[in-house]
Amino acid sequence: MNTKKSFNKKLLIPIPIIIIGVLIYIFFIRKTEFLYTGTIEATKIDISSRISSVISSFPGQEGHKVKKGDLLLQMACEDLKLNFEIATTDFNRADRLFKIGSLSQENFDHIRGKKDDSSLKLDWCSIVAPSNTSILTTYREEGEYVTPGTKLLTLINLSEVWTYIYVPQPLLAKISIGMKVIGFLPELKMRPFEGHISYISDAAEFTPKNVQTREERTRLVFGVKVTFPSPDELLKPGMSLEVKLE
Repeated sequence: MNTKKSFNKKLLIPIPIIIIGVLIYIFFIRKTEFLYTGTIEATKIDISSRISSVISSFPGQEGHKVKKGDLLLQMACEDLKLNFEIATTDFNRADRLFKIGSLSQENFDHIRGKKDDSSLKLDWCSIVAPSNTSILTTYREEGEYVTPGTKLLTLINLSEVWTYIYVPQPLLAKISIGMKVIGFLPELKMRPFEGHISYISDAAEFTPKNVQTREERTRLVFGVKVTFPSPDELLKPGMSLEVKLE
């Protein structure tokens, strides 16, 4: 009986040691792991008008997800529609004359070029999404008259985001493009996200001003771009991401 109690005591002795070891790791060793902080960014696409016209409809709304080819904005384009009809009529007449030999190749090509040009400009009246994105900002309203170069809306691609971190020169030999890294999102209790290094600057610079301490800002560092896939669009521009480099 005494032997059994003695055996149980021997089993219980390591438990406090294990607990102490875990606490030491959490509060001392783990805290020494340095995390580089960066701000999440994403690709933005500015869409501008190529023609002068009145906006007849603006189905695209801020915050909406759009697929490639979805209509974002429609121009009225009354003058361009009229020019296209005239150019099409002239082309059909020229095509008949060319086939019977009553029109030269040069004149026929000129008329065909005018038709193609008017068709192209008419296509510019319908502005569609160039890729699967989300509408970030709209700048105009239905009924407004716009000219070429007027910014109409901005799209943003949230399926893949990135952040820049800044590392000291001795660390450059230990990292490479394509290397996998882990980012942690403080807003979600340090949830991890897997990413990779997509760019390493070849020029040193002073640490950006948004770094907390003056001492850190006086150091020369190298910018490193870390890209993170975000198919659920959970990572958004403006969020802080803490990046761990092995």
